[in-house]
Amino acid sequence: MPVPLSATPVTRARAGGRPRTGPLGYAVLVLFTAGSVLPLVWTAVAASHDNTRLAHTPPPLWFGGNLAHNLGVAWSDANLGLALLNTTLVAGCVALGTVLFCTLAGFAFAKLRFRGRNALLAVVVGTMMVPPQLSVVPLFALVAELGWTDRLQTVVLPTLVSAFGVFFMRQYLVEALPTELIEAARVDGADSLRVVRHVVLPVARPAMAVLGMLSFVQSWNDFFWPVIALTQDNPTVQVALTGLGRGYVPDQAVVMAGALLGTLPLLLVLALFGRHIVGGIMRGAVKG
Repeated sequence: MPVPLSATPVTRARAGGRPRTGPLGYAVLVLFTAGSVLPLVWTAVAASHDNTRLAHTPPPLWFGGNLAHNLGVAWSDANLGLALLNTTLVAGCVALGTVLFCTLAGFAFAKLRFRGRNALLAVVVGTMMVPPQLSVVPLFALVAELGWTDRLQTVVLPTLVSAFGVFFMRQYLVEALPTELIEAARVDGADSLRVVRHVVLPVARPAMAVLGMLSFVQSWNDFFWPVIALTQDNPTVQVALTGLGRGYVPDQAVVMAGALLGTLPLLLVLALFGRHIVGGIMRGAVKG
């Protein structure tokens, strides 16, 4: 027996309007939101107690009074001022480089005709299947040969272009950029540089914003290669936080305070640009 649409528990469609979420849909959304926010809340709760209280069973479930003290200890012990500055420089350079180079490469694969285009794209996509651990030894040998150990360019240059970024921009431009628009610009006398500047970049702006944000967050949270290439004298945030967990009995409250300080800039970026990023993702999904 068919079920009437009005009796569906999760969503009901308004006549000519958007689907309306039912109580079950709200309950699922609340659970997902709570599960996403819980680790950050627990980090803040743990950072507001001392190490002795965290060792008790059951653990504290509400905020204590040591948050400011633990933040101060974490800031001074881990040299987080320098670490935040270094991480901002590294993540900013990586995001800008990834957006620029991946947009150009994505445009070439999407709209230019040249011999071996599909084979080159297959090679680029295939590099995503290679584990990054395989390249660590030769990459570190090259960095040591150049005398770049413990310098920021060591973690910036190898990540200026990503295969995911090239593929992402290529897929977006295939759908979003009409070939007729490029041909019209050519007829008007525009060279390749003007076509990229006045036609490609304005069309690709939503996808560039999404790729830039994803690259910035990934670079900010990157741990594996920076902890090999950098030291505590010139750290990024993730490298600096490893210095807080040392000792016979690590102070977990201070470690949590350091993690909280390292997360706050990302939350600020998300608060400022989150709306544009989500809009770009939605437009890219529709076009894809």
